[in-house]
Amino acid sequence: MIGALKSWEGGLLLVFLATLALNAAFAPEFLTVQNQINLFQLSIEKIIVALVMALVIMNAEIDLSVASVMGLSAVVFAYLLNQGWGGGGALVVCLGVGLLAGMVNAVLVAKVGIPSLVVTLAMMIGYRGFSRVIVQDTSLGNFPEWITDLGQQGLIGPLPLSMVLFFLLLVGLGVLLHRTGFGRQVVVIGTNAEVARFSGLDVSRVKATLFVMSSVISAIAGVLYAARLGSVRGDSALGFELDIITMVLLGGVSIFGGKGSMMGVFLSILIILNLRNGMALLNITGHVQTGVIGILLILSVLLPNIVTELRARRARA
Repeated sequence: MIGALKSWEGGLLLVFLATLALNAAFAPEFLTVQNQINLFQLSIEKIIVALVMALVIMNAEIDLSVASVMGLSAVVFAYLLNQGWGGGGALVVCLGVGLLAGMVNAVLVAKVGIPSLVVTLAMMIGYRGFSRVIVQDTSLGNFPEWITDLGQQGLIGPLPLSMVLFFLLLVGLGVLLHRTGFGRQVVVIGTNAEVARFSGLDVSRVKATLFVMSSVISAIAGVLYAARLGSVRGDSALGFELDIITMVLLGGVSIFGGKGSMMGVFLSILIILNLRNGMALLNITGHVQTGVIGILLILSVLLPNIVTELRARRARA
């Protein structure tokens, strides 16, 4: 038990419990069932994408285009509904948008060899531009009632569809990462891609698969975002990258790849959601909340390095 608490995940668990205690002490309504559901629901699209982003970063890559793919998918979904398309047809097209975006990223990174930071930064700008071209400066809404109900109402008890998908994805990607050969390849390639390549692993295939997964799941999250809000704009999901990457890095995933766990990412998600929720209940503005998340992003990169250095010094002593 003590050994587990010395791990990064153990530290996150302690921080999570402390956050729960503080929120419950200062905001009595925090512990209500409806508030706990709202806590997830208000950031559900971000935390869905954070799960697959964890695999991308463990592979020593980055995908800055996820929020723009979410926004583009949401805009396309809303546009098609307003053109008289059915929800099923619009969903298929949005999945195609995510698949195409992922294939573009995959080819440029895994085949051409352009750094993922450069590729996905360019695509982030490009996909956002496409969204603005479609809707200009207006918003698109007037969705069928069943779509907004699906995005806002409970599917299993009080849990909406998006939360059910999140927990299914959490389990599925956790098994994929920690219990399959593909997951082991993701980590090995993230540790040292050249060694993995000389060992016979298909590095390009693994990287391409991750970028396609990232964009397709982002597209699904975009559809959920549109259904939850009931309307979208060209700047939908703007800036979501900050929260998503923070959740992953705070969860113990190394920015250099090759290290991390899905449990750590899940605990990090819980901490950030509870921090945001607690600050909102205390009427702390969104700008301050964003600043706190930015500080967490810096700490999530610095702290693992500090801990590693301290352990190395103690070992030498």
